Amino acid sequence: MDAVSSVSEVSVSEASVFGASVSGAGEPAVAGEVVYLARTADKPYVYTYEPPDGVAKSNLVAEAHTVPIFDMRPIAGGLGLDVQGFALVEAATSVADFYDEGAVEATYYPEAERLVKQATGAARVVVFDRTIRRREHGVEDRAPGTPRQPVTRIHGDYTEVSGPQRVRDLMGAEAEVLLQRRFAIVNVWRPIRGPLHDAPLAVCDAGSLAEGDLVGQDLIYRDRTGEIYGLTYNPAHRWYYAPAMRADEALLLKCFDSLKDGRARFMPHTSFADPNAPADMLPRESIELRTLAFFDE
Repeated sequence: MDAVSSVSEVSVSEASVFGASVSGAGEPAVAGEVVYLARTADKPYVYTYEPPDGVAKSNLVAEAHTVPIFDMRPIAGGLGLDVQGFALVEAATSVADFYDEGAVEATYYPEAERLVKQATGAARVVVFDRTIRRREHGVEDRAPGTPRQPVTRIHGDYTEVSGPQRVRDLMGAEAEVLLQRRFAIVNVWRPIRGPLHDAPLAVCDAGSLAEGDLVGQDLIYRDRTGEIYGLTYNPAHRWYYAPAMRADEALLLKCFDSLKDGRARFMPHTSFADPNAPADMLPRESIELRTLAFFDE
């Protein structure tokens, strides 16, 4: 395991939305452990249910590294979806109870669609998925009868293959026409209760990724096989988080972009244990919406 011995104190200039990537050096940071994917000969896979007899549920090989995770708040105004692949925004909501499915669909979905439109300039935004995660210590994510848990491995939600496939899965007869123009998949992530200290989200600056760092891995469901990205270790990766996120804040995460012009297209992320978190912190509760953003360009 790699240890962080020091953090540079060189100052950081803010980057514009379409400017250079922010280096992270000089901003406050914590030493956090994140779980990468080790390189193996076989394509990685995970079953989301109990696999057939004699088949391992997963062949992933974890590789933990301790890295500096920088506080994004001092440079939040210079972060953008098209450069770093993430943005921290103030986003008050009218939803009082995120466990009320009707209120989430009737009120929060339109709020999120407006938020993504404003942040991206998309002509049309469609919410297509939501996940509430509620921490219960000692249980595994996707275990029967338990709420979804924070994801503890670095991952990217969509790949070069599964991004367009999601449009085909969801948009029916419109799909092939929509795929002729630019589209993106943007995750809207927020705490249900704040300030959030337990298992905050660490996000990797997309500008720090090198070719070959992202590795496709199969996510096997009973009725289909999806594909997500795992991330292999590179010491050049720059990690950020928003300490003590409030319930009136949201992180926007770009999970896919079809445009190949040098802007951020994929942005790996993971939960991690903040060493500065108070001992009496509340267990994490968070909600994430995935959206399809369609552009006229």
